[in-house]
Amino acid sequence: MTTLPAAQALSAASSRPEYEAALQLLRDASRTYYGDGDSVLDDVSYDQLRRSVQAWEQEHPAEVSPDSPTGLVADGAAPVGDVAHTTRLLSLDNVFDAEGLVAWGVSVERRLGRSPKGGFTVEPKIDGAAVAARYRSGRLVQIITRGDGSHGEDISHVIGQIDGLPEQLTEPVTIEVRGEVAFTQAQFETANEVRAAHNAQVFANPRNGTAGTLRAKDRPYRLRMTFWAYGAVELDAVAYLPAGATHAETLAAVAAVGIQTTADSAAGLHVVADLVAAQGQVDAIAAMRAELPVGIDGVVIKMNDAAEQAAAGFGSRFPHWAIAVKLAAVERQTVLEDVVWQVGRTGVLAPTAILTPVEIDGSTVTRATLHNPADIRRRDLHIGDTVTVYKAGDIIPRVQGAVVQLRPAGALEVPLPEACPNCDGKINKAQERWRCAQGSACALPALIQYAAGRDMLDIDGLGPASVAALVASGDVADVADLFTLTAEQLTAASGSAKLAAKLAEQIEAAKALPLSRVFCALGVLGTGRSMSRRIARHFGKMEDIRQADAAALQDVEGIGPEKAPVIVEQVAALAPVIDKLIAAGVNMEEPQETSAGEGAGPLTGKVVVVTGKMTGVLAAYARSEMNALIERAGGRAGSSVNAKTSILVAAPSAGGKPSSKAVKAAELGVEVRTPEDFAEMVADYLA
Repeated sequence: MTTLPAAQALSAASSRPEYEAALQLLRDASRTYYGDGDSVLDDVSYDQLRRSVQAWEQEHPAEVSPDSPTGLVADGAAPVGDVAHTTRLLSLDNVFDAEGLVAWGVSVERRLGRSPKGGFTVEPKIDGAAVAARYRSGRLVQIITRGDGSHGEDISHVIGQIDGLPEQLTEPVTIEVRGEVAFTQAQFETANEVRAAHNAQVFANPRNGTAGTLRAKDRPYRLRMTFWAYGAVELDAVAYLPAGATHAETLAAVAAVGIQTTADSAAGLHVVADLVAAQGQVDAIAAMRAELPVGIDGVVIKMNDAAEQAAAGFGSRFPHWAIAVKLAAVERQTVLEDVVWQVGRTGVLAPTAILTPVEIDGSTVTRATLHNPADIRRRDLHIGDTVTVYKAGDIIPRVQGAVVQLRPAGALEVPLPEACPNCDGKINKAQERWRCAQGSACALPALIQYAAGRDMLDIDGLGPASVAALVASGDVADVADLFTLTAEQLTAASGSAKLAAKLAEQIEAAKALPLSRVFCALGVLGTGRSMSRRIARHFGKMEDIRQADAAALQDVEGIGPEKAPVIVEQVAALAPVIDKLIAAGVNMEEPQETSAGEGAGPLTGKVVVVTGKMTGVLAAYARSEMNALIERAGGRAGSSVNAKTSILVAAPSAGGKPSSKAVKAAELGVEVRTPEDFAEMVADYLA
């Protein structure tokens, strides 16, 4: 299939032939977008293409193609079927910013002849497939796709595999509920594992996976999905909904009999008085997007009052009383150019995707995680594939899957390493996460360099060359060996007696560092600087950490049932190294800090995010030291600005332009402080 890049599509419709070419691409993209295959365009490119076609048609109304899909529900591409809808099941019109929402509000006032008095509702726009589910006497009897809005396809074969859409209600009511079916992220990952086990192509993204799963019959497996109702209508002229029920009351009535609604989602349903408040809720939902268990591509705003909805009326494709505010894309398509492999501190082989640069969620993405070799094979990735990449907030981008339709001829599977990419030795393939057979010894220089860093043992001057020499000579086989090095060994490694003397002083000083820094220097998987502080403060002594089982470790904030046994296992494996540290006289206790005053710290119960290079008295503070300061003052350090953030400490940005975090903080009403203001706030806790 010939495809047209989005940037080209935007400028393509300047003549009739170019309009026809863009129109054909829109038809092809619509067919895959609403069908059961992988979409040949991501959402951003699809929206851009559609708007470019609409713009040409508005400028040349006499030349609009009679079969243009822009005036049809689902762009006329969704499978129709032969089941008539009880009432029309339409799409939603879109706006893309606050100005668009204001313009929609003006159109609503024009249709009503006044400002709406019944308020508005705000709810997430789940990124899935719209369906109508019919209940008779409390039993789910039929599920229908949206189709062309008038008729849909019967997909009742999926009854029983959709969470939130029970087969039997708590009351024997007759009603038709309408909503969105989607894979949660956990369900999507499980679905791809099941499909890979059955030698089926993995889904490139949750949305298309949902569309295909709803229509598929006679598969040897069943994949679970989830439903969220966003509306309901009466069925068979049987009354159930309260007369004149508002939108919020309708969803409450649906939820009362056991059906999950958008109000039950983590983003919730919000009733507001005006569009200013609605925009505030849009911003709040957008901020929590990265933490939601299911993908959303926008926020839906509706007039809450049923009478006002009726007065505003319907168009051919969408109701005039509702609008979808589309959010910035967190999922885009780009090309997988290569895969590189690195060996971590614990010997794990980590693959990273090298991508053609693409803009996602406000930043340019060129690399993404691929997890492990099994994950690469499960996703059937080939070099040169067009892949779907997902990123939200500060989360590391990940490759979700390949768009097989766009795979270039002769593309080869991503090659897996035959030998360790670091030492060329054997690979332990016993688990999905492959490891060098030497374990941490393979990456020993990297581990020693990490341990000597400023945030750990702070042995300034122990550079890569000196570390490599110490490892090569056999003088250092683990972190503990640093504390038994002689002046002669340090001189030989550094090539300077003067530098060796300085290193010896710093190594001696490192013996007195708090337990948290020593523990962090061990390189236990999943325990960076912040987590090491929490563990050390919770247990107080290394011996208590060594005695802790998985259940005890879960008492530490941020350690769950998956991470806890891994930490226990690694601490046990490091027993010989810990014993050597103790024998060398290294401190194994964490100072139990108290508040500067009698009460709690000024940041107690607050989540604080730091952005930019600090100034003033905090200028010398590295990010880890800022996190430590926040914790000393009773707070918790965050990485991204969201609805849970209490304070953003924002340094001045280059050119005076506010950072993306500062913009997000302003949208959410988060308190913003300069480094100088924050330093004054926590002055009693400065080191």
